[in-house]
This record gives sequence, structure tokens and C-alpha cells, in this order.
Amino acid sequence: MTQVAQEPYAIEMLHVTKRFPGIVANDDISLQVRKGEIHALLGENGAGKSTLMSVLFGLYQAEEGTIKKDGKEVVIKNPNDANALGIGMVHQHFKLVQCFTVLDNIILGVEETKYGVLQKMEARKKVMELSERYGLSVEPDATISDISVGMQQRTEILKMLFRENDILIFDEPTAVLTPQEITELMQIMKNLAKEGKSILFISHKLNEIMSVADRITVLRKGKCIGTVNAVETNEEELSRMMVGRDVQLVVDKKEAEPGRVVLEVSNMTVASRHHKNNAVRNVSFQVRAGEIVCIAGIDGNGQTELIYGLSGLEPLAGGNIKVNGEEYTHKSIRDRSHVLSYIPEDRQKHGLVLDYPLDYNMVLKRYYEPKFTDRHGMLKKKSIRAYSDHLLEQYDVRSSQGSASIARSLSGGNQQKAIVGREIDKKHDLLLAVQPTRGLDVGAIEYIHKQIIEDRDAGAAVLLVSLELEEVLNVSDRILVMYEGEIVGELDPRKTSVEELGLYMAGARRQEGDHHA
Repeated sequence: MTQVAQEPYAIEMLHVTKRFPGIVANDDISLQVRKGEIHALLGENGAGKSTLMSVLFGLYQAEEGTIKKDGKEVVIKNPNDANALGIGMVHQHFKLVQCFTVLDNIILGVEETKYGVLQKMEARKKVMELSERYGLSVEPDATISDISVGMQQRTEILKMLFRENDILIFDEPTAVLTPQEITELMQIMKNLAKEGKSILFISHKLNEIMSVADRITVLRKGKCIGTVNAVETNEEELSRMMVGRDVQLVVDKKEAEPGRVVLEVSNMTVASRHHKNNAVRNVSFQVRAGEIVCIAGIDGNGQTELIYGLSGLEPLAGGNIKVNGEEYTHKSIRDRSHVLSYIPEDRQKHGLVLDYPLDYNMVLKRYYEPKFTDRHGMLKKKSIRAYSDHLLEQYDVRSSQGSASIARSLSGGNQQKAIVGREIDKKHDLLLAVQPTRGLDVGAIEYIHKQIIEDRDAGAAVLLVSLELEEVLNVSDRILVMYEGEIVGELDPRKTSVEELGLYMAGARRQEGDHHA
């Protein structure tokens, strides 16, 4: 052990402080990463993890503090400086050119030329060797817009390896992956560390961190709480360090008392945008008041299209939808929004107008109501601001300038809490919640689960779509499993194991008969 201590750290960030208007994002943080270790950076949304890594990658400049590489002080003014020092980063939202191929994206910016001619064959050879060596299977000639999220991520990792980076930063790398892809990624990270690469892994998923990290540094509200060895800690202790209190990792809820049928879907079919087959095929089910029905399945099995059909974003190719016994198949989105609240899968694309302030985002679906608009059609700005302030407080949405903050400036978790607050507060009989806790920390997850269960207990019908198996089993009252656009099974969460659920999701099991619950 003493020998390791003598070897200089691969990366040191000492007493780093980074401020933004109205907020200290990193407050005197020190972080030391050894060569060949997987070092996890853990913290709630908005704790300052991504900011700290953006300082290391040269996207931001810190006001105070020093960075050392292999014991020598370095200055990183931009990502090119970082790359020159062998530091690479895979961002939470990938930085790929959608219309380029995988290979073109990997070599972009570091293309080798000979007599002014692009040496693509050499590059291809190097990429294929790297892909083979680290188990990162990609299709070099496929266009980015046509490949899965998992393969896009592998492309991002190969981009770093192609540049011979030896310090690899992964910012929330698992947020968009399926359980199988997550297992693959964990293995890839271990292989990279074995090769002597140092990995910084930002996450707030405790089970993932525990399975791969050697050491863990916890941040809370911009401060460093401490660094611990993974083998000497557990999930409960980490969540306490991260949130500052004990967190309930198991959901507390009473038995459901289903009432009248709120949503009735009969023989619903939705066409696919990507291929000739229908994405949703002949699906029928019901959701009652006072129950949470969860649609479980691996990403890409028709859940997104099912929700688009219900919310009015996509027309149905067949079948019909009834809400409270009334025909809703062809109603407009606004008409639907009188009975329906919707927490969308992609918060940035469908949940918020990113360049609007928060207060306008909080009334997006209700601005025309007399409460917010006078009879001349003018917005009542004071009423909007007061309503927004109340919601932000109630749902613990943190931002530097409260209701005046631009939505884009909030962390992902706070953007999510703002959407959840807006949708649950609005009058509704049916709540569609799609991946409501994607990319959130344990404290925010606990909070959102509580809100969804309270909504159920207040008499709403809730249709939840989730890829997180724990969430599916903990929160739902009934589970419908979707595979290749069909419902292949209905399960009782109290009697189902993770393994059994996984088999249905992978299509290895199917219940015969009618799933018209």
C-alpha cells in the first residue's frame, strides 16, 4: 500500500472553487485519483459533480484551485488542452454528429492525412483493433441517427481511446441504457482500469457505484463530504452522506383500492416511425382510479409509441381510447390535457421550453385559464409568478434565481421535479408518468415516488412506464410487460421476482390468453 502512496496521483484537483451567478457550484473541493482506479463521484442532482468534471475537461475555468497530472501542475483552458493531457469525457447528453458514421465521429478532429488525403483505412484498422480489445462492438459504417443509444455510447468511449486518453470521465453513463447494456458497460470500465486507465465515474445509482468503484468521493450542495473505499461502505451509508439524512430505499405505500375505470384502451395499434411493422400491436388494458399500473419492458418495445398514442402526439393506426367512458381517440392534445397529466420521457424535448423562465414553464398547460390570463388575453404575470413560487417551494425545486431562472440552467433533477410538480398539481384523472426518475438521485427518487403514490391515494389513475426493475416492483400495483409492441404478461408485483420480470421483458416468457385487465 505504501508503494501506491509514493506514486504520484494520475489526477489531483486541489481546493477547486467554481462560482456561477447566485450559486457556488464547487466550494473548495479536493479530489485525488490513482492510476488504474475507478473513482466514483457521487451526489444529488445539482451537487456540483458535472461542474467539477467540466472544470477538469476545460469547459469551465475555476476561480480558485489547482489541477495536477502525474504530480505536475497543469493549466486546462479548453477541451483541446484536456485532450492533449490525455483527459477525455463522455457527456451525459452525447456529443455526436447525427448524420455522420460511427467511424467519422471517432476520428473527427484528429483525422490523419497523407499528402492532403484522409487516411481512413488506417483509422478504421485502429478503431476495429480498439473495439476488439475492449469489447466495444460497433458498426463503423452505420450512421449515428440509426443506431441504439448503447452503441452511441460505445462510439463515445472509442472516441476517447482513439485519442489515447488515459483519464476517462463518464458523466452519468447509464442514464439511458438498458439493464443488459449497463452490465456490459461496467465490464468495459473494469477492462479499461485493468489496462491502467484512470476512470472518473459520475453517478447517483448506488448499486452501480458499489459494483465497479474502488473509491467514492461524495459531494453535497457543492462541498466535498469525504472519500471512502467501496469495500468499507454500503448503500445506506452512501445515501446518508449524499443527502444528509436517512433515505428510505424501499417505497412505503398502503394497499391500492381501485375504483372506477378511468382509462380503457381497446385493440390499440400505433405505426412505427422507424420500420414498416407497427410499434404497438393490438394492445388492450384498463387503468382504474386509485391504482398504479406499470408498463415494463426493455427500451424500444413500443412503450414510447404507446404513450405518444395516449397523449395525442401520434395518431392511432387502429383501436380506440376511452377516458371516464368518453371517446378520446381523436381528441386534440389540449382537450386531453383537461383530464390527463403527462410526465414525458424526454424532459428537455417534451417537458420544458428550455429558454423560458421557470414561472412560464409552470403554467405551460394552463396559461389560458382565467387565473393566469385576463379577459383581454393578457397574462397576469404576478399570479403566474406567485403560483410558480408556491410550486417550486412545495416540490423542492432548487435554482439560483427561483421562478426567474431559465429552465436550461437547472440541473436535470431539478428540471424533473419542476415537471412533476406542474403535472401533479394540475387537475387530472389520469397521470402518465414515463421514466419519472430517470437520471435522478436517491433523495429525488424517494420524493417523486412519494408524490406518485399520494396522487394514486387521492384517486388518480396512474400509468407508469419504467425500465428500472426495482421501481417497477416497488411502486406499481399491477405490471403489464411489453415486448415487441404487445403485452405479453400481467404480473402481480408482490408475487414476482426481478428474475421472472426480466424473463418476460426479454421475451423468453409469455402468458397466453387475454390481458384485458
